[in-house]
This record gives sequence, C-alpha cells and structure tokens, in this order.
Amino acid sequence: MIIGVPKEIKDHETRVGLVPSGVNLLREHGHRVLVETNAGTGSTIPDTEYLAAGAEIVDRAPDVWRQADIIVKVKEPQRTEVPFFRPGLTLFTYLHLAPLPELTQALLDSQVNAVAYETIREADGSLPLLTPMSEVAGRMSVQIGAQYLEAPNGGRGILLGGIPGVAPANVVIIGGGVVGHNAAKIAHGMGADVTIIDRSLPRLREIDDIFNGTVMTLASNSWTIGEAVRNADLVIGAVLIPGAAAPHLVRRDMIARMKKGAVLVDVAIDQGGCFETSRPTTHSEPTYYVDDVLHYCVSNMPAAVPHTSTLGLTNATLPYLMSIATNGLEAACEQSQAMREGVNTFRGELVYGAIADSQGRKWRELASVM
Repeated sequence: MIIGVPKEIKDHETRVGLVPSGVNLLREHGHRVLVETNAGTGSTIPDTEYLAAGAEIVDRAPDVWRQADIIVKVKEPQRTEVPFFRPGLTLFTYLHLAPLPELTQALLDSQVNAVAYETIREADGSLPLLTPMSEVAGRMSVQIGAQYLEAPNGGRGILLGGIPGVAPANVVIIGGGVVGHNAAKIAHGMGADVTIIDRSLPRLREIDDIFNGTVMTLASNSWTIGEAVRNADLVIGAVLIPGAAAPHLVRRDMIARMKKGAVLVDVAIDQGGCFETSRPTTHSEPTYYVDDVLHYCVSNMPAAVPHTSTLGLTNATLPYLMSIATNGLEAACEQSQAMREGVNTFRGELVYGAIADSQGRKWRELASVM
C-alpha cells in the first residue's frame, strides 16, 4: 500500500497524521509512505526525521493525494481538498460529519471510503482514537477558560482558584466523559469550585469516588443546567454522542441569565456544539459574545499544543492504520468490529446511522455494501 500524509490546511492546524516512528513501522511491513514537505513542522518534526524513517518527501499536496491508496490526516478535508477525492481512495482521519452535509455528499459522490477516528468503538464501548484528543481538549478547556476570565481578555476578572478570603471561580462542566473528567482534574487542581452535570447516575457515582466528594455532581435536566450555568463563571461543554450532532443542552434563554463576562468553552463544537449560541471559531478568531457572555468554540483546540497532540493521537491511530494498510479496508473490517464502526462512507453509500439521522439521509448497513 501507499500511504499519503498531506500537510493540514485548516486554520492553525499544526498537527500531522503520522510521525516518523509510524513511517518506520509501515516501511518495515513493505509499505510506501509519502509525506508532503513540511507536514510535520508545526509539530516540531522536520522532513529530515521522516526521511531517516524511510518516507518519501513530496513537494505538492495534489501529488500525495493522487498517488496514495490511503490518506492519513488529522482534520476533516477542507474545500480545496475535495477535488482530490476519487473512487476507491481510503480516507483515515477525524471527520465529525454530522454537522457537515456538504462534505458528506462530496464523499458519497466521489465514492471515497471514509474511516472516522471518532466512531471507531471497541467492544467495551471505548472510543480509542477520540480519547487522547478528548484528554487534551478537556485539560486545555480549563486553561483557556482561566485565560479568558481575565479582564484584559474580556472576562469577569476572576482568578480561577481565588485567594485566601476570596472565593474561587465557579466552574460547571456539562458531561462526565473523558473531556469532562479531564477538565475537572485541572479545574479542581487549580482550586476552583467544580460541578459536573451528567445524565448517567452510575457515571456520577464514579466521579464522586474519583474526587472523593470534593467535586459536586448533579443529574442532568434542563432545570439543573439552567440554575448551574446562571451561577457559573466558566462553563465547559463536554457532551458527546458518538457520530451524531451534540444536543443543545444550554439554551439561549439560559445564557441570557448568565453573569456578564462569564466564559463558555464548547468542546463539543466539532459535533455542532452543546450551547444553542455556539458556532465554530478558529484559532485566529477564537471568541465572540452573545448577551455579554464570552464564547470560545474553536473546532480544533488540540492544535494549539501540536507536539503533545500529534504524539498522543498517532500512538492511538497507528495499530488501526497498520491493519488497513496490511489487510485492506474490507479485510480489516471483517477482522474487527471496531473498524467496522469507524467506516462512515463506503463505495458511495452512507453506512453510519447516527450521521444519517443527523442529516435526514438514508443509509445502509456496511455488511450489505461490502
């Protein structure tokens, strides 16, 4: 197989889909790896390291796309990359297609076989390729929230951990999964008052045990959410329904009742966001206000720490990439239910139900298409 690694072109996306150690392993198994020049520079990986691992450095992105059997990326293809689609190409990347009907249609029209990192699900229900970036985004969300709570950055002028005699910030985290847990770790460690809201009582019990009762846990309902965000200084949206659009759990009227200068960080923005007022932003223009509440909705947050993010991501993706490269996508799916869960489009058919539900499309089971 020929594996292609183009340079990411989304705004401030400095991660890369494969690192030299992965190149070396693929080469040892007889595969060719084409890496666009400077693809790893943003993650502090120079072309010389890829060359030493056995990669071929290619000057132009179109040449990488044209020659590769498998394209390995980090973020969903951008509009200027869509013309590179072709029948039979396997695309392996984060896709988050639920809020992206145009990209979904382009993948279907071009008959690209698209495997999404975020929908690969193991038998225990874990999402192994989403987990490392959820860990990064969860931890970053608190750092970012603390930064924007500072008055020069547009916030209320609150120190997250407070000081003796002055109360700390009130941090509300909606969702107790990987993002929420990691956000709570950092917020609690910085001395904030932390509340986690989740619909799963068993998960809330786990969180209560993990933090030994030092983090407040609340069962999710619209009343609880409304009251919690009204009193919050920082709200972190950490809701995930794999492959589907995130529900708008925080409504516009709730936001209108929040404190002036409070901060919202929507980590769920890749899936459409869990605040009704959310819209995707970029690292170049990360924030905006609604009702005097600062919104941070950057859809590729981990790109701000690309060295850590790239290593964490590629540690997780490489075994699955190796399976596709060595066996082919169809055989890899026959061998692994987790891989089957990852396939979103195949031979011009949509094969993931949650995306179909979000977009009002028809879909087919993967087994009926293969």
